[in-house]
Amino acid sequence: MPPLPSSTASAVQIQQFYDKGLAHASYAVRCGRQVAIIDPGRDPQPYYDFADEHEARIIAVIETHPHADFVSSHLEIAQETEAPIYCSKLVGAKYPHKTFDDGDRLKLGAYELHAINTPGHSPDSISILLLDELAQSRAVFTGDTLFVGDVGRPDLREEEAVGGHKREELAAQMYKSTRNKLMTLPGSTKVYPAHGPGSLCGKTTSTDLDSTIAKELKTNYALQPMSQDEFIKVLLEDQPFVPKYFGHDVKLNKLGAPSFEDSIRAVPHPGSTAALEPGVLIIDARPAAKFRAGHLPGAINLQDGGKFETWLGSVVGPTEKFYLLADSQIALDTVVRKTAKIGYEANIKGALLAPSTLPETAPAVDVEAVRQHPEQFTIVDIRNHAEAKNQVFDNALVIPLPELRERAHEIPTDKPVLIHCAGGYRSAAGASIVQAALPGAEVLDLGEAITEFQKAAVH
Repeated sequence: MPPLPSSTASAVQIQQFYDKGLAHASYAVRCGRQVAIIDPGRDPQPYYDFADEHEARIIAVIETHPHADFVSSHLEIAQETEAPIYCSKLVGAKYPHKTFDDGDRLKLGAYELHAINTPGHSPDSISILLLDELAQSRAVFTGDTLFVGDVGRPDLREEEAVGGHKREELAAQMYKSTRNKLMTLPGSTKVYPAHGPGSLCGKTTSTDLDSTIAKELKTNYALQPMSQDEFIKVLLEDQPFVPKYFGHDVKLNKLGAPSFEDSIRAVPHPGSTAALEPGVLIIDARPAAKFRAGHLPGAINLQDGGKFETWLGSVVGPTEKFYLLADSQIALDTVVRKTAKIGYEANIKGALLAPSTLPETAPAVDVEAVRQHPEQFTIVDIRNHAEAKNQVFDNALVIPLPELRERAHEIPTDKPVLIHCAGGYRSAAGASIVQAALPGAEVLDLGEAITEFQKAAVH
């Protein structure tokens, strides 16, 4: 494809692509007929469609850092469009790339993109400053360094496999990156982060998906006046759990992932009557009511929903093989694609429709009996530790869902075991995990009825 002429017009377009399931924001920045893509998700098609719609050409793919919570399509886009990939030299990227660090610039039509090293979330994080033709700061793409209302967590690179960087050291770098780099930008500079609410890369992210430097200086707890030691303490407390897949995705993103569609096509699809290999994990993505009415022995009920991929990567390890079940072809295709977004598609031993005959059932919970005599149950709270500080039931055993497969043996079975979370989604998964781990026990899922008990606990 011959190069398209760049426009001399001064207009710039910033298009945000938001994946609610992963709370991930990526960007296309267009000036005339040139487009730069920042932090793309696993599926490259939306970025191709954007460029085609504007008769523009993708001339750059920029990675602010090797992402832990999703697989990026930077290598696939570069191979398809011949656009160079830009990232910090500190990444140690194994794919062809151009280094992009302090002082490096990239022309985009009449505009320029400047690299700013902003370590803290990771040692190799950069932010991307967009300057207009008058060298005025217009926007900054902050990756996982600065969010709306928060900053990126500094505790994801401690394992030797992903660098062995101590959280305290990265938190200190985050203090300097915010104070010396981002907070010195003009207040009118728009802030475009890589994540929104619900992301496990932060802890108190706002529902807003963009902001300004001035607004963040006023409202973001992490940017308020405090010493470095105070900042480190505040930043490290109450960080959420780290899903099992995070380190795997960092390593995969440093290599560059294979083609999204090719990877999906490679997933085996045995028929629903096929014999499943014994001992291989079964992930049943059907609704909880259907699962309770009938399921395969030992299956885990991870319902397809808003956070399917996060919970899949939290419950299942990156080296584990599993079967994936759904109740329709559309539903099955959906969960396969979600599985690929975290780089687990090669782990799928087979994706298949649930068989018509399913031998196992799960008992319904007598909510009134729980209300009258909670002491007659072993109650397991599978919310995260920070959530479980506000207990709904006295003396509940707290085992967060990501730890449940490893710790189910700690649960006493002399009474019926009652599993609860905050809204019912996780408890469906938790009850199925405990039932598989403790086959002789009576395991009950309180499900959505937990909301009644939460209201009573408040009053």
